[in-house]
Amino acid sequence: MNDPGAEFRLDTRRVRRAFERAAAGYETAAVLQRAVESRALARLELIRIAPQAIVDLGCGPGVAGRALLRRYRGVQVIGVDFALAMLRAARARRRWRSAQRFVCADVQALPLAADSVDLVFSNLTLQWCADPAQVFAEVWRVLRPGGLFLFTSLGPDTLRELRAAWRQVDGETHVHGFIDMHDLGDALGRSGFENPVLDVEHFCLTYADVRALARDLRAIGAANAAAGRRRGLRGRLAWERMAAAYEVFRSDGRLPASYEVIHAHAWKPLHSRPHDHDGARPLHFHPPRGRRA
Repeated sequence: MNDPGAEFRLDTRRVRRAFERAAAGYETAAVLQRAVESRALARLELIRIAPQAIVDLGCGPGVAGRALLRRYRGVQVIGVDFALAMLRAARARRRWRSAQRFVCADVQALPLAADSVDLVFSNLTLQWCADPAQVFAEVWRVLRPGGLFLFTSLGPDTLRELRAAWRQVDGETHVHGFIDMHDLGDALGRSGFENPVLDVEHFCLTYADVRALARDLRAIGAANAAAGRRRGLRGRLAWERMAAAYEVFRSDGRLPASYEVIHAHAWKPLHSRPHDHDGARPLHFHPPRGRRA
């Protein structure tokens, strides 16, 4: 591919439509997302923080927000998502008189006041953002000095088997790019955060066949959202060639789907001046280090 950043550019409208369609069954289908969310929430047990206001960034059906309310009694949790259907599902599950509120907005342009929240929590949302560096800028803006940003994202080894199988068929983008942990850490520093901590956890889901994997991805809204993807449906022959290529990964009668999950947290300094975030803007065009096929 001539342009090394092309696969990282996302079609935001396609992302939104995919999550709108997936909203009704998302909470049931999102097995990996719930497992990662549980691990991310557990990390808060090791961090000393007493927030009064929390943002659940990319809240989906609001599961993490409800857990945050149970952990931090008396706080206000604001769930932000750009898929209205997800917010409707979250409201339907909200307890009466809950302190959980919802805002339909792009996480890259938060309709929240500067220095207004103490904790921003985000589970597996950043990889669906067209400009992750702008997300960092917005989080930095809305956090109070001393506030915490804790998030998870997907790294470049995610769906590596699917990516490799499609490469045996053509040279087009079938799985959009995911940003390397080291690049995310660098971007956090350029955005003004301090003491960033990042590490990686690997997951593997298994399937009877490729069609079962495709159904699972559709059920959680994980469509191919690369802006340069080919429009229209693939022919049966192309799909069969891809499925045959995927078979080299079969083990113990099952096909694996790998996920590289990045866990990260960083702090807004207690004493900070307005920060120039322009230096972080090229993040989503920067190829990950040590790229694997």
